[in-house]
Amino acid sequence: MCDEADEQLSTRRLPRDGPNVGLGGLRRSRFFRMLKGMEVYFTAEQEAQLAQIATKTGTDPEHLVKDAALRVLEEEARLRAAVREGIAQADRGEFIEEEEMDARFEQMLRS
Repeated sequence: MCDEADEQLSTRRLPRDGPNVGLGGLRRSRFFRMLKGMEVYFTAEQEAQLAQIATKTGTDPEHLVKDAALRVLEEEARLRAAVREGIAQADRGEFIEEEEMDARFEQMLRS
């Protein structure tokens, strides 16, 4: 069973950025500098879907996957920053009561 699963998966090696720059232009940590590349495994069906999307967008599957991964990392960083800011605002007492939030939410749903 394991051999069948291995046969159904293919490997894509994602290229590295510069010598000191990691994903999204972030500085590489000491640990990250030790990484030579990363392998991502896809089923044959997933790889075919990636190839089809890449062809439609005028790129290759490796760049498509890399760009998607970078967007996820950037969105994760924005989310974490927004959560930190929200916590800081709450710590400063800059928040609204639940009733006001409910009213704002209801108004958003009606718009």
